[in-house]
Amino acid sequence: MILDCAGRPLALSRPCVMGILNVTPDSFSDGGRFDDPGRALEHALAMVEEGADIIDVGGESTRPGAPVVAAAEELRRVVPVIEALARRVPVPLSVDTSEPAVMRAACGAGACFINDVRALRRPGALEAARDCAVPVCLMHMQGEPQTMQDAPTYDDVTIGVRDWLRERVAACEAAGIPRSRLLLDPGFGFGKTQDHNLTLLRDLGVLAGEGLPVLVGLSRKSVLGALSGRPVGERLAASLAAALAAVQKGACVVRVHDVGATVDALRVWQAVMSPVHRSG
Repeated sequence: MILDCAGRPLALSRPCVMGILNVTPDSFSDGGRFDDPGRALEHALAMVEEGADIIDVGGESTRPGAPVVAAAEELRRVVPVIEALARRVPVPLSVDTSEPAVMRAACGAGACFINDVRALRRPGALEAARDCAVPVCLMHMQGEPQTMQDAPTYDDVTIGVRDWLRERVAACEAAGIPRSRLLLDPGFGFGKTQDHNLTLLRDLGVLAGEGLPVLVGLSRKSVLGALSGRPVGERLAASLAAALAAVQKGACVVRVHDVGATVDALRVWQAVMSPVHRSG
């Protein structure tokens, strides 16, 4: 399957790597490292060189407890970086936003993919995504970043997430966004306990069975810190293991901080999983 990102193809016939570019002062892992446009451009170019298939640019931290960022500030952070990247990189550019005005401005600046942790639930977001005519990733989140980890509860987390995303897909189709432009993300760490996250990863095939590409973001997250006992800057091995587990369960796109290492790990995984042709 090839996803048409406004003329920049994203081939989903193999697992794709989405490189994270947070142009924020307060993201949980790399806040403040790339909030300067020059450093952001340099880092994005390095990720493309390492094999990133798509770059995801975000101007609002959605870590637990993160404050809401005004649309004007998000625009100030995101649009100049996307404009600069669009002239320099051949891969698709994603904007990580829930704000309709940012979606429109970012796509006008060269973004060709929308990654929304709120699944187009803000007023005007469905219409903005429809008008931008680019692929959209719909992510599940219980609550809002300020409160989502207070006491997340589900009768059955796998079925609950699947059914919620089904409703968002239906809302998109009703708004005029074709199913062929949609991807699903279970939202690891967004209103989920440790057990919820692990259950969703084990059951990822249920979401993959919906017939839409699945994107996952587990890189450096607290679920991996709890399992490994390591701080956020020392979770590379755990992040690679999680990425491989996700693609094994059917994920098409993995959103990561450590692009080069993830690309290498996936190449080995693909070589092992591909049919072996022996001569003679």
